[in-house]
Amino acid sequence: MAPQSERSPSTTGSVKTAMTMTEKILARASERSHLVPGENVWVNVDVLMTHDVCGPGTIGIFKKEFGENAKVWDREKIVIIPDHYIFTSDERANRNVDIIRDFSVEQNIKYFYDIKDLSDFKANPDYKGVCHIALAQEGHCRPGEVLLGTDSHTCNAGAFGQFATGIGNTDAGFVMGTGKLLLKVPPTLRFVLDGEMPNYLLAKDLILQIIGEISVAGATYKSMEFVGSTVESLTMEERMTLCNMVVEAGGKNGVVPADATTYEYLEGKTTKDFEPLYSDQNASFLSEYRFDVSKLEPVVAKPHSPDNRGLVRECKDVKIDRVYIGSCTGGKTEDFMAAAKVFLASGKKVKVPTFLVPATQKVWLDVYTLPVPGSGGKTCSQIFEEAGCDTPASPNCGACLGGPRDTYARMNEPQVCVSTTNRNFPGRMGHKEGQIYLASPYTAAASALTGFVTDPREFLQ
Repeated sequence: MAPQSERSPSTTGSVKTAMTMTEKILARASERSHLVPGENVWVNVDVLMTHDVCGPGTIGIFKKEFGENAKVWDREKIVIIPDHYIFTSDERANRNVDIIRDFSVEQNIKYFYDIKDLSDFKANPDYKGVCHIALAQEGHCRPGEVLLGTDSHTCNAGAFGQFATGIGNTDAGFVMGTGKLLLKVPPTLRFVLDGEMPNYLLAKDLILQIIGEISVAGATYKSMEFVGSTVESLTMEERMTLCNMVVEAGGKNGVVPADATTYEYLEGKTTKDFEPLYSDQNASFLSEYRFDVSKLEPVVAKPHSPDNRGLVRECKDVKIDRVYIGSCTGGKTEDFMAAAKVFLASGKKVKVPTFLVPATQKVWLDVYTLPVPGSGGKTCSQIFEEAGCDTPASPNCGACLGGPRDTYARMNEPQVCVSTTNRNFPGRMGHKEGQIYLASPYTAAASALTGFVTDPREFLQ
């Protein structure tokens, strides 16, 4: 046998093999020392979330497979949130809420954020609002953990440096009974965003830029990791916007490394210990994309796809019928603050109906109580009223998912809408012939003031 001049490093001993953040989180959750993309592993789940749309199906599968009298694996690790179709007279939608309520009582689910009085959400202090923002505000998002939810935008929680992804009802029913799920380890795409954010850009512009670059299939079953000086400068809510829409590029999950901003946000929200994980310096990324954010312009996603990117200034001749500011992507406190800033700077009134749907009860309170910087103490609600916007609605998913015909601000006619939501497929907000331009809150507010798709730089110079 010929002598070997060089021995390859051991892969079975204690030699450390570099891993990405997502690989590390899944390795820890599956009690493995090392994982590579493509491996299938049984993962221990830290939090399972479901809501009124998928909850009944999940519960049905759980009961069918584990037995009518079965108990969930951990009543403190399941979060159930009615939020999608709640302010409606639709009997089947209301029945869904009854089903998840009955189940939560039966199982003594600790985190069931109920809404009993359908006429006035403020009557029930337990009610929170849109699941993804409520999960963050109530301290269920923690670095290094695994959070699964029966909603595609569960990836929102990746902003906290955790593995978060949407799953189907069958998988969720299995998790409900066992606390485990078989997952395939995704490879990671790395997005390096550097440069100072211009004052007319928001995270929504960044993620629309990225999706336009890689397409709606560009990250299919891949992790999207966001790093760089720009990302480090973003607030938690802006990081959520980035991670929220990775699924619009086909992504399995999105992650932002946890840092001081993360820990500050979590202060007072959770008492549980957590241990953040980070990508190794020499970790293997499938691809790396670099952006100089200082050179970017405001963008929209034109109908009917999130990757149909266009510069806002090139769409200035598009006449619009309405503006919608809301959803898990665009209905956070900072989103309304951004819209208020544009209205304040213009001093004008809106030219089209402008609908405002805060994501959670906390956001709703912020809209009515927090002073907008530079406004002389005015709140968002005062500025919105002066600008002629519709009164902020009770927190829920609203028209983002269309919903029953009586859903607030649903598009029941073939209109053109500029929206801060996350999808613009035909029929997404109601009418199949409706046209939706996805935009940042800055762009949405600027467009409301002119009645056309409008570059916010017209008001924010």
